[in-house]
Amino acid sequence: MVAQTRLFGEITIEDDKVLEFPNGIIGIEDKHKYAIVYDIDRGEDTAVRWLQSMEDPYLALPVLEPHAILDEYNPMIEDALLEVLDSPADEDIVVLLTLIVSSDVTKVTANLKAPIIINSRTCKGGQIIVENADYESKFNVYDAIQKRKAGE
Repeated sequence: MVAQTRLFGEITIEDDKVLEFPNGIIGIEDKHKYAIVYDIDRGEDTAVRWLQSMEDPYLALPVLEPHAILDEYNPMIEDALLEVLDSPADEDIVVLLTLIVSSDVTKVTANLKAPIIINSRTCKGGQIIVENADYESKFNVYDAIQKRKAGE
């Protein structure tokens, strides 16, 4: 599938890498096809990636895997919420956190309360609100990285 993007220009994504979000993303329920892309100049192992809409060139959400900022992240999700993703086995679940980026790097936040959950076997995804009361929607990424560096 070929898509135009604002950040990366024209990209080609293999059909089996296109993610289907049956219910869209919270606040963006009308877009259903996405791909995870990254800046090729920075390499595949870069922490921040982009959840790029394959339907809207201007819609790309910065995302990262939770382990990049937290030692433990164990979201509690009702099994019923995973049914739309074809009830993935634990080993098929990919979890991503959306980022709110600021021009001030010390104010970048991650949404721990509503992660993106992807079934890697079926390429179905969704954004799910987790039951963990201690997970916040504006978790300071900069502070977390500084704490990790201080602990090393």
